[in-house]
Amino acid sequence: MIYRYLSAIIIFLIIGGCYPLVKKEVKEPANALTKVKYFWPKFQDDMDMDSLSLAINNDLKYFNRLKDDTLFTYGPDEFTAEHVRKSLKTFLSIFKQGTDSKKFSQYLRKNFYLYKVPGFWGSKKVLFTGYFEPIFDGSLERDSIHRYPIYRRPDNLFTIHLGLFRPELSGQRIMARIQGHRLVPYYTRKDIMENNILEKKNLEIAWLKDPLDIAILQIQGSGMIKLPSGQIIRVGYSASNGHPYKSIGRYMIDNGYITSDNLSLQAIRSFIKQNPDIKDEILNYNPSYVFFRLLDRGPVGNIGVPLTPGRSIAVDDRLFPKGALVYIRCQKPIMGKDGNIIGWVPFSRFLLNQDTGGVIKGPGRADIFWGSGQYAELAAGNLKHKGEMYFLVKKPDN
Repeated sequence: MIYRYLSAIIIFLIIGGCYPLVKKEVKEPANALTKVKYFWPKFQDDMDMDSLSLAINNDLKYFNRLKDDTLFTYGPDEFTAEHVRKSLKTFLSIFKQGTDSKKFSQYLRKNFYLYKVPGFWGSKKVLFTGYFEPIFDGSLERDSIHRYPIYRRPDNLFTIHLGLFRPELSGQRIMARIQGHRLVPYYTRKDIMENNILEKKNLEIAWLKDPLDIAILQIQGSGMIKLPSGQIIRVGYSASNGHPYKSIGRYMIDNGYITSDNLSLQAIRSFIKQNPDIKDEILNYNPSYVFFRLLDRGPVGNIGVPLTPGRSIAVDDRLFPKGALVYIRCQKPIMGKDGNIIGWVPFSRFLLNQDTGGVIKGPGRADIFWGSGQYAELAAGNLKHKGEMYFLVKKPDN
């Protein structure tokens, strides 16, 4: 769950549109989507059919675990898990028929409801960012090269659900440890990484070469570690220390290390590599720390199914229905032979809402999972473009 954190420093611009601007930000699911009656988009998809089929079939595993009458809110409407399950199956069967774009769009308009995301303050625009599954060199044993550990969740890290003590705090929680007879905040990133407070407690999963690699792995929420033998192990998010995330990108901009126009994962890497003497200062600005667990498959989203590269999206799960079919229009980078971006092109695509993120909050934010590899890192590290986002669900049978 990821690079999405660095994108939190973006200043969101209010963009006018046909719908009147709302005076208050959307905070309830019933207001998070507006049913579209006119001006439907022409549905076109820039990816292969197999990837969408995989994402939808993973989605169905989630709905198959739910009771049929579990309700999902699509703006002003509610649908059961059974209905959404049928909706996904119907959509996939039609998509696989490979009809031309015009006929496909006509079918959807006749048989599906379409809901548009209002964006921040009713702008109708959503800021899209990206995340990916990084690959780092590492070792299961500490050596002269691999000196920085990633840890599994410690036994002295406790999750406190505040609603158990005060009903008005239902849904809120804190992370803590016991010190004497008191609950106190858990150790900060600096305590763990610089002061080695967890050293020699048998919590190490693996060792990496660079603390920046660990920071990126924590931001992404999952990743692959390539061992000296060539074996690959996967790790994923287990818990955090409970301290609020502070953007190192924002810190670097505020201190003049990089400019907001130049903010990207690649720019942060480059600056820290060229200025190793202030690496700890930059990384320790963020007190948040993520603990990991071993995975036997690729990254898993908040609905408990594997994410599909290019087909899974993360949005605010307080506002939008989990597992829903999504359609977006945005831009994607073109990568040159040297591995750098040589341009941006418009694209449109169907995705599934299968994840969420710490700063993916409100109706104006969305995070695309790009997978792993060079292009995935490039796209995830540089995407911060506005676009449109829609949700679809089949109309009830008459």
